[in-house]
Amino acid sequence: MHLRLLLDTADPAAWAEWLPSGLFHGVTTNPTLLLRAARPCRLDELERLTREVLDRGMQEIHLQAWGGDAEALAACGAGLAALAPGRVLVKLPITRAGAEAARRLIHADVPVTFTACYTVPQVLVAAALGARYIAPYLGRIGDLGRDGYADLIAMQQALDGVGATTRLLVASLRDPTDLTRLAAAGVGCFTLAPPVAAALFAAAPTVEAAAQFERDAVAAGAGVGNADPGQTG
Repeated sequence: MHLRLLLDTADPAAWAEWLPSGLFHGVTTNPTLLLRAARPCRLDELERLTREVLDRGMQEIHLQAWGGDAEALAACGAGLAALAPGRVLVKLPITRAGAEAARRLIHADVPVTFTACYTVPQVLVAAALGARYIAPYLGRIGDLGRDGYADLIAMQQALDGVGATTRLLVASLRDPTDLTRLAAAGVGCFTLAPPVAAALFAAAPTVEAAAQFERDAVAAGAGVGNADPGQTG
């Protein structure tokens, strides 16, 4: 299973900062993230945001459907999917209404990501319905006083045990060590908030080593005009 990272934000400024890094396969959003970014949760606005994400070279964008029942969720999800067929993944809560909406959308070849996953059996619901992803909330599971790592490893083992194509998309990571501990156990998809992405590059010895290389290059006479190692001055 190949490692897949997604950026968890609806802020275009964060996209401009992080998507050129080449780290990310796509973007995940939801109404809460839209609210934080001061973006309206409307179809026309989501169309603009989807176009921007895809124009930046991302393979997929995950957009949360909203509505009070299965019919409303499915209708909203169909509208979201139509913004970029095959590239928009419709996010649905792993509730009874969400499952019913997912059945309709998946039957119409719309890829679905289940969200708000907190228990191991929920991943089997997602697998039975044929969802592309299911997003367990690692940090929030820990906030409930449970061992989030153990729960997520059990989720991955359950999916592996039935040969499911559904993939965990781990959300609510708080630190890069969350990613490494789960990756070592075979979990391969993560969605990262920008602060967690920044922490991947914050190892103090690495930062200092890079700064030392730059200082030594200047001391050795390096400059823009003779950056080519084949040049002689």
